Amino acid sequence: MARVVASLLTLLVVVLLVPAVADARYGVRVGIGDQNVELFDQPSFQAAEIKRVRYFIPWNAIRNRAELRRADAYVQRARLAGISVTLHVTTEDLRAGRGHLPTPSGYRSVVGRLVRHFRPMGVREWGVWNEANHPSQPTSRSPKRAAQYYEVMRRICRGCTIVALDVLDQRRVESYITSFFRALPKRLRRTARTVGIHNYGDVNRRKSTGTASIMRAVRKYVRSPNVWLTETGGIVELGRTFPCNQTRAANRINYLFALLKKYRRVIDRAYVYNWFGVGCRTRMDTGLVNANGTERPGYRALRRGLTRFLR
Repeated sequence: MARVVASLLTLLVVVLLVPAVADARYGVRVGIGDQNVELFDQPSFQAAEIKRVRYFIPWNAIRNRAELRRADAYVQRARLAGISVTLHVTTEDLRAGRGHLPTPSGYRSVVGRLVRHFRPMGVREWGVWNEANHPSQPTSRSPKRAAQYYEVMRRICRGCTIVALDVLDQRRVESYITSFFRALPKRLRRTARTVGIHNYGDVNRRKSTGTASIMRAVRKYVRSPNVWLTETGGIVELGRTFPCNQTRAANRINYLFALLKKYRRVIDRAYVYNWFGVGCRTRMDTGLVNANGTERPGYRALRRGLTRFLR
C-alpha cells in the first residue's frame, strides 16, 4: 500500500510540474523596432502581444516640428496600448559625412529638451546614439564624443535606463569599443553596463562570432554587461549581398531565437527590426510583414519563437 501511495504522489508531482515546464520561457525580452505609428493598429502586431518597441529619433528633433509630431504620435499611441518605448538618439542625416556632430554642451541643450519633452509621456529608456560606429553616423569618427554624450545623458536623464553604447557588428568594432571606454572616466566605466548590438551579420550568416567578440570587448571594462540586441532580424533583401528571399529571412529569424537561447544569461533584450517591409529592389528590406500588413514567413517565425521568450 505504501508503494502505491508513493507512486501516486510521484505521479501527482509530475502532473503538477507539466504546466510549469510547458510555460517555461527564457528570460530575454523580445520587442520590435519600427518607425511607423500604423504598427500599433495592425491585427498581426496586436496578436503577437509585443510589449516593447524601439524608435530612433534625430538628436535635433526638438527643433523640427514634423519630426517631433511623428515621434509624439508614436509614443502616445504606444502608451495608449500599454507598450514601453525606447527612444534612441540618431543623426539627422544618414548620408555619410553629412550629419552634424554636436558638442557635448549642444547635446546637453538640445537632447536635454527632448528628454524633458518625452518624460511626461512616460519615456524612461534612452539610447545615447544609434549605431555609433557606422559610417552614416558622425560619431563613427569620434568614439570619444560618443563617450561624452553618455556622460551628458546620465545627467539629463536621471533615473533612466540608458543604452550607453550602440554598435554594429562590422570590422574594427572592437577598437571602437575600446576607444569609447578609455575615453570615459574610470568611475563611469562600470556604469555603462547596457550596451546595444546590431548583429545582422551574425544572424544572417548563421554565426555568433561578431556578437561574442563585442561581448568580450565590453567585458574588459564592464564585469557583467547588460546586452540589448537593439537591432536584429532576418534580411529579406540587401543589394547583391542578400538577394530578395523571404524564406531565407524567416530561417534567420529562427536562428536569432537560437542565438538568444545561447546567450540568454547575457542578452536582456532583442528588438527585431522591422515590422513593415518595403518590397524587393530597395536598399534594404527586413520587414516581418508586407507593406500592406499581410504576413510574411518571417512573421510566422517570430510568433513561433515568441512562445519561449518574454515580451
